[in-house]
Amino acid sequence: MSGHMSGNGTPSVIIAGDIGGTNTNLALVRRTKEDFTILLALRFSTREESSLAKPIETLLFQAREKGIGDRPDICCISGAGPVRNGEIQLTNAPWDIKASEIEERFGLPAMLINDFTAISYAIPLLDPDNPSQILKIPHCDGSLPPTPKEGLALVVGAGTGLGVGFLLKQKEGRCLAFPSEGGHSELSCWDELSYAYHRWLSDQLSYAPGAELAVSGQGIASIFSFLSGPGFDTAMAEPYGIAFSPRPGEESSIDAAILRLPEQDRPAEIAGAIRKSPRCLLTMELFVRYYAAKVSGLASVFLPSGGIYLAGGISSKHETFLLDGQRFMRTFERNYSPHMRKYLAELPVMLVRDYSVSLLGAANAAVQLGSGANA
Repeated sequence: MSGHMSGNGTPSVIIAGDIGGTNTNLALVRRTKEDFTILLALRFSTREESSLAKPIETLLFQAREKGIGDRPDICCISGAGPVRNGEIQLTNAPWDIKASEIEERFGLPAMLINDFTAISYAIPLLDPDNPSQILKIPHCDGSLPPTPKEGLALVVGAGTGLGVGFLLKQKEGRCLAFPSEGGHSELSCWDELSYAYHRWLSDQLSYAPGAELAVSGQGIASIFSFLSGPGFDTAMAEPYGIAFSPRPGEESSIDAAILRLPEQDRPAEIAGAIRKSPRCLLTMELFVRYYAAKVSGLASVFLPSGGIYLAGGISSKHETFLLDGQRFMRTFERNYSPHMRKYLAELPVMLVRDYSVSLLGAANAAVQLGSGANA
């Protein structure tokens, strides 16, 4: 393989990685001017690996086998967890990532960044007018506020956990992203059912629960467990327009089958059974409302004039449910303050559809931050 740094000292070929609680995604990415091209991308199971060494070796081996003659200049890995002293302690995975181990093993400078820092760095690479990359979400009045090219943007996404980051969009495509662990901030409540779930979590934790325990894959599984237990009264579902049959029959068998699954396998089954099980439907309804309430609360903190971007696998996989009947936006626009209701109604809100966004973001971070930076 051949490789070189560009004339201004920035990398031209990057190993980009996105390490989550479920999947480990790696890619070999080439940069030409302001464009990035994924030469080869591979996916691994995070829980079946014990470190990044074998996946990176596999990526480089397959690149050689496919005749890709580009040698990487740098490795930039994003992970679901905070970066401290060149290390990421993955929030929802059994192993950690160390920049020093990558550098020693592969002889490359290595950068580590938070997963939502990577997504933030991908935002300027996406075309807001291309619906295959970004979907603009209409507000309750049908309006679609324009998306400014500059300003502070908020990036939030539900996946295995809940990721939060923010991005300062600058001139000529430059940007500066900031990491966050906002997914662990407080969980909102607004009615009898949401308070009951909050109490149920608090009793288990002996502390106030965080938003991730509702707005994530694990949150979906947790909500379903609560709705299947003695702390839930079916009368609580009436304000949601969801009726539970006094003789559930098939509904009960579906719910029981889901409870027999390993917890990490439940979210997909719950989402797939919303037309057959009121309990599954109510679970997803609560998930969306918790999601929208958290994004709305974060918007009041950051005042993201540059727009709000919903990322993460759950948003894209369940886009129809999220947006049907303005399910997300109806909760997002709620606030006790008339001033804030008006402000929220004027913010551009977008759903990121491009699943390669994290890998592109890691590559862009390598270019914009330079080697040796860990954020």
